[in-house]
Amino acid sequence: MKHTSHADYALRVLMYLRVAPDGRGSVGEIADAHRVSRHHLEKVVQRLAAAGIVATSRGRGGGVRLAARPSSITVGAVMRAMEGDFAVVECLGPARYCRIAGVCGARNVFSEALDAYFAVLDAATLDQIADNDLGLRGALELTGTGLRGHGSGSSR
Repeated sequence: MKHTSHADYALRVLMYLRVAPDGRGSVGEIADAHRVSRHHLEKVVQRLAAAGIVATSRGRGGGVRLAARPSSITVGAVMRAMEGDFAVVECLGPARYCRIAGVCGARNVFSEALDAYFAVLDAATLDQIADNDLGLRGALELTGTGLRGHGSGSSR
């Protein structure tokens, strides 16, 4: 199963915000740090904001920030917010045109696999996937050593 770039970029936005010294950033700063399209990232941030995962504000001191503690944001919640379709086989989706739907066992197997997949993602938090503060800050070329103010205060 492959996710869209929206899901990938959403995780990148959240990791940036988790390790940003002041816990916030502009879409332009985040796009520059990840070397991705600002236009594309604006759409991602809009979807994250609509899902209540990030908060946005305009004006001086505005930008994007996490709407909850990183320890309470799960990868599963992010994936559900960013992806519209997890029907890995047709019979898991809303339209069922397969001639053998209902008489084969594939639906049960794929449904169970999807449940297991989300069990793993729901157990993983933003804190866990972005716990290397110093490494992420270096890779993203973030300056400053101030603490996030919303995390554990780790400076690994």
